[in-house]
Amino acid sequence: MQKGFTRKPQSDEPATPVKNYITPGGLERLRDEHRFLLTRERPAVTEVVAWAASNGDRSENADYQYGKRRLRQIDGRIRFLTKRIEAAEVVDPETPRRGPAANKAFFSATVRYANDEGVERVVSIVGADEVDLDRNHISWLSPLGRALMRSEAGDRKVLEAPGGTTYLTVLEVRYERILVEPFREPLGSESHGKGLSRRDAPPEEG
Repeated sequence: MQKGFTRKPQSDEPATPVKNYITPGGLERLRDEHRFLLTRERPAVTEVVAWAASNGDRSENADYQYGKRRLRQIDGRIRFLTKRIEAAEVVDPETPRRGPAANKAFFSATVRYANDEGVERVVSIVGADEVDLDRNHISWLSPLGRALMRSEAGDRKVLEAPGGTTYLTVLEVRYERILVEPFREPLGSESHGKGLSRRDAPPEEG
């Protein structure tokens, strides 16, 4: 599997819950990757495997062995994405909230808080498939996500993390669109014309 096909688990990413709570942008990214693998990448790799199989002894055929391994990886990723999409429970942060819930941090909230040193940070609480620490998107089941859930401005929360206990002061809770990085077709994918040596092979005589 090429690196572009999967997102590396983050340090604060928990085990997958039964319900896959996710924002609209996160679900769109899963669907885009699923569509790409199913309709473009898998057929392209299948074509390479068929070509490699026609070249003789499969046990000594590196293209064939590599292609078959790629197919297994792609099929595994497709099964995973299918299950995650089927279990998706979409929560849109832009949906109007009324009453006390509008001021409390739940899934899809964006929270501004400060630690004991007064250092402020803003995070958005998202699903396990959307964790992106570069964008300050944290899982709702991570230690920080759990600490912030149900909090509101003025609350003082305890964060029990592997590095020790930290006290956080919640400064603001708001709900706004969360920009999830979209799925992009990996440059090294077979459907991009790279990866296996068949593309560099000379044309057959005939």
